[in-house]
Amino acid sequence: MIKKDLSINFLGVRFPNPFCLSSSPVGNCYDMCKKAYGAGWGGVVFKTMGYYNFVVDEVSPRFDKLNKENTPFVGFKNMEQIAEHPLDENLADIRRLKKEFPYQVLIASIMGSNDKEWEELARLAEEAGADMLEMNLSCPQMTSHAMGSDVGTNPDLCRRYCQAVKRGSKLPVLAKMTPNITDMIPVAIACLEGGADGIAAINTVKSICNIDLDRKAGMPIINGKSSISGYSGKAVKPIALRFIQQMRADERLKNVAVSGIGGIETWEDAVEFILVGSSTLQITTAIMQYGYRIIDDLRNGLMHYMDEQGVDHLSDLVGLANDNLIPAEELDRDYKIYPEINVDECIKCGRCYISCYDGAHQAIEWDVDKRLPSVNKEKCVGCLLCYHVCPSGAIKMGEIAFKPGRQGQRKVEDIIH
Repeated sequence: MIKKDLSINFLGVRFPNPFCLSSSPVGNCYDMCKKAYGAGWGGVVFKTMGYYNFVVDEVSPRFDKLNKENTPFVGFKNMEQIAEHPLDENLADIRRLKKEFPYQVLIASIMGSNDKEWEELARLAEEAGADMLEMNLSCPQMTSHAMGSDVGTNPDLCRRYCQAVKRGSKLPVLAKMTPNITDMIPVAIACLEGGADGIAAINTVKSICNIDLDRKAGMPIINGKSSISGYSGKAVKPIALRFIQQMRADERLKNVAVSGIGGIETWEDAVEFILVGSSTLQITTAIMQYGYRIIDDLRNGLMHYMDEQGVDHLSDLVGLANDNLIPAEELDRDYKIYPEINVDECIKCGRCYISCYDGAHQAIEWDVDKRLPSVNKEKCVGCLLCYHVCPSGAIKMGEIAFKPGRQGQRKVEDIIH
């Protein structure tokens, strides 16, 4: 078995590997976190703790999922709020966990409704033994507008609360960002100005997952009604990658420490988050489906990837994709790539023909007798929709052709695709 050192130093704290439970139902108490540590998770972000006066009162049921055809859990809706256990019980769990697992990382997630609460929660979490703090500025299902994602869209308020937390604790602080905003950068900068040491991104996306067609109500139905709440799972991965990459591409945030969150299920997902700039990774929805045991696949896959890439230190991978993610106006538009159809692998389903005719440029022609597609290069623009819809992999990227008058001194062999 391939062995690689997956440890990483993140804001002065050594993580045995980058994989953490995110602040959520999967890290809600001592027993759950103990099991996760035993399974090999590098860290736990303990479920968000509120102040003494905040009483959690949950609905039932509180989850929903989005399916696509026969694929369940494309996306997941969660109406649960912050930790339902009393603050003192949560702090006692943190003390016990740090006593039994001193070398595994515990991040305390906190959420207050005013400066005093943020400062006091930070002090209490540090006294309990937490290694790091995460400020939950972004939970989309809080019942108070003084808490959650409404706060996370206000740079001034985020700056002020970060200042309060830094008054209460000397621990490294992550500010957890909401994706329910057009531009995350002003908020991230404000948090750093307030004293936050790094950024966690993203929290869940405000959503309505499904509508019950008979009851005419959103799902899940709570006595005939429902509500907007947080959406997670594989479907939000593109949104998370976009926000993280945009932050790291900004000159003011190019060196910011990021803990990546949002739709990580496989080691490939994990690598993608690392390549756009995440040093640690947080996971919930995949654990809720498959359990803590997924850590074995995550670690093994990451180690194999590092071995294939000739990389010995995980930190050497962080942010490597960002130089290749550029503004749209800078992309090379001088050429196109034609699809190449392997008739031996074609299952004659006609999906490429239908998709091209009804959704693209009518460049796939169809032989009715042989039930085989072919490419009309006169019409083909190289969009490669056919390549993406082919269920058998019979369509590959084929010939590269420069647009008229656009080749100059360049060679086809120089094109990277």
